[in-house]
Amino acid sequence: MRRLLIVAAILLASSCSKKQENNLTLWYNKPAEKWTEALPVGNGRLGAMVFGGVEREQIQFNEETLWTGGPHDYSHKGAYKYLNEIRQLLFAGKQKEAELLATKEFMSEPLRQMDYQPFGDLYIEFPGHEKYTGYKRQLDLEKALCSTSYQANGVNYRREMLASNPDQVFAIHLTADKSKALSFSIYMDSEHDEKSVVSAGNIQTLNIAVKDGALKGIAQIKVESDGQISDVNNKIIVADAKSATIWLTASTNFKNYNDVSNDPLASVENTFENLTGKSFDDVKERHISDYQSLFNRFTIDFGTNGRDTIPTNNRLKMFPDSPDDPQLIALYTQYGRYLLISSSRPGTQPANLQGIWNKDLAPAWGSKYTDNINTEMNYWPAEVTNLSECTEPLFSLIKDCSETGAIVAREHYNLHGWVLHHNTDLWRGAAPINASNHGIWVSGSGWLSSHLWEHYLYTQDVGFLRNSAWPLMKGAALFYSEFLTVDPESGFLISTPSNSPENGGLVAGPTMDHQIIRSLFKACILASEILDTDKEFAAMLKIKADSIAPNMIGQYGQLQEWMQDVDNPDNKHRHVSHLWGIHPGSDINWDSGPEYMEAARQSLIFRGDDATGWSLAWKINFWARLRDGDHAYELIKLLFRPIGINDIRYEKGGGSYPNLFDGHPPFQIDGNFGAPAGIIEMLMQSHLSAIDILPALPSALPDGKIAGVCARGGFELSYSWNDNKLNGVEVLSKAGKPCRIRYKDKTIEFETVKGESYKFDGELKRI
Repeated sequence: MRRLLIVAAILLASSCSKKQENNLTLWYNKPAEKWTEALPVGNGRLGAMVFGGVEREQIQFNEETLWTGGPHDYSHKGAYKYLNEIRQLLFAGKQKEAELLATKEFMSEPLRQMDYQPFGDLYIEFPGHEKYTGYKRQLDLEKALCSTSYQANGVNYRREMLASNPDQVFAIHLTADKSKALSFSIYMDSEHDEKSVVSAGNIQTLNIAVKDGALKGIAQIKVESDGQISDVNNKIIVADAKSATIWLTASTNFKNYNDVSNDPLASVENTFENLTGKSFDDVKERHISDYQSLFNRFTIDFGTNGRDTIPTNNRLKMFPDSPDDPQLIALYTQYGRYLLISSSRPGTQPANLQGIWNKDLAPAWGSKYTDNINTEMNYWPAEVTNLSECTEPLFSLIKDCSETGAIVAREHYNLHGWVLHHNTDLWRGAAPINASNHGIWVSGSGWLSSHLWEHYLYTQDVGFLRNSAWPLMKGAALFYSEFLTVDPESGFLISTPSNSPENGGLVAGPTMDHQIIRSLFKACILASEILDTDKEFAAMLKIKADSIAPNMIGQYGQLQEWMQDVDNPDNKHRHVSHLWGIHPGSDINWDSGPEYMEAARQSLIFRGDDATGWSLAWKINFWARLRDGDHAYELIKLLFRPIGINDIRYEKGGGSYPNLFDGHPPFQIDGNFGAPAGIIEMLMQSHLSAIDILPALPSALPDGKIAGVCARGGFELSYSWNDNKLNGVEVLSKAGKPCRIRYKDKTIEFETVKGESYKFDGELKRI
């Protein structure tokens, strides 16, 4: 009863709220008190969190290449000499002895990789604004604009902030609706010990250096205004203005993972030189045009019950007891796309554990690239939601890791090709880190290579497949073809030493490895046929693929996680790695192995629904692939549990912070990407022999429409449904390939012409 009264009170308090200009807005009626309440902006290289304070605005900012450490070869020289002994210990059932030997002789040097670092903070102080009314701050996803507005002393004040990709700058525009009513001071600071701040007129420069590291950085602000500008005590003072614009940019000496010779000052000065003669409106127009060229390709709508008139944090509080908020699910899906565009652009670093946003000198898990799920999950929505270009930074990382991973393959395994274990960082470490019981996992290179293949499947870009994907896929497959060894008990080829990520320790033959390796081999065989190349290599992979240990069903009817039938039905571990073959892979599917799908369902039931944020997101995808949309929706409800409201119910598992950041907890961005991908999986799947329309539509979303959603084979679809029934579908062929569509028990197949569209009604009859 108490919760229902709270919900009613929130609705009543919000009933007079002004309706939003659009329903793709996160908005709040008070400033952020915590970092997880602030709003994110980013251009791929620069990221910032905007608090929206009144008396003092705080903007915490990052530059993607500011990490601890420096260029370094992480490989352990001669580690391969101990490989066979580790294997023999595992075959003999001596797991602890194998782990101890591996920890001593087989791990990365040093044992841990480096951390992503915050750069600094920008502060703007507004004297005399202690009392204010009409406060509102918001993030407009359609324009990638963050704004704050309020009234103080009879004056309406407004701030807009954007992160421009074309101009590589943060732009903050401040206005008052009365002349000479805008006065403020501005300055930068940083958490780094080695720092200095210098002001000169309308320019302030922040110099920092990473402690015990190779990187240093420079951030600079430039203030333009119709008021008076001066610098006093390392603060820039603006007085008697009606408007002002603050430009902020930053750079480091990072050039690539082997080179730290970039001149950050020259980079910053070049950015400001390119801004010469440009107004805030000029930069804003270019920013919106650039951003919308990506964002506007895709739309999704589940209808609304009017809660978009309620502050976003209050909507989140309401959801556990009143989950009928379809528009919040559409907003969350588009928020994931916004975050991906903002943290991963061609030419930048890929999105890390926190995307590009980090406030801590020692962030959780180093805010690195965790390749046993999290890095890959960050890119699950890219292809399907029409953001294919955003995958380029990931492919660049894969190429770098193929170079460092070739050294690790040689030094740790005495093998050809390349390998990546469960983490990497800015310096592209590829060796096993932290501890042998979870760090020795060899399938990072295989899983990442699947993204190269998926990019081809979605785009049908043969040039990309030949020139970019194939060399990397082939190198990863070459390593595994030499690495696989015969299991003395079963006679199958197995992966060892390795682990089922972070669960069960060092083992021989984890199911996940076999699914990933088998899928990579099959992709390479198909790529060889498409490119008409490396036929002998492909023939060898075919033999190997057929000899890899198959998926197995255990004593409880579950899909086995290991070669041995030792799964514990009471194990609620966040990783469900042995179901990789269902999603993102297709090693297990309804078309070819329904009994294994049922076994996977049993494994999911044993694991339970509750989990950390990214695990909830993965489970949404699993249940969608199992075609159980209502169960997938239950996971969405768990993902929307509010974190940080002093309610113990929501502090133990995953959920969402007030700014809709995913809570592991603490914050990890992967759930913000994995859940939108799962929502799309409920509405469309294209990993089997046909494009399945509404394969797992939950009863909670009976009406909706989606446009610009992409399917494998080079197709883009738009369709709508009412009362759980398809109204019709339009298919755009981007590659001119044959198309096969399935809706419920009806399937159609037709030839297409590149660039042509094809329309069908709800019965899949051609219009």
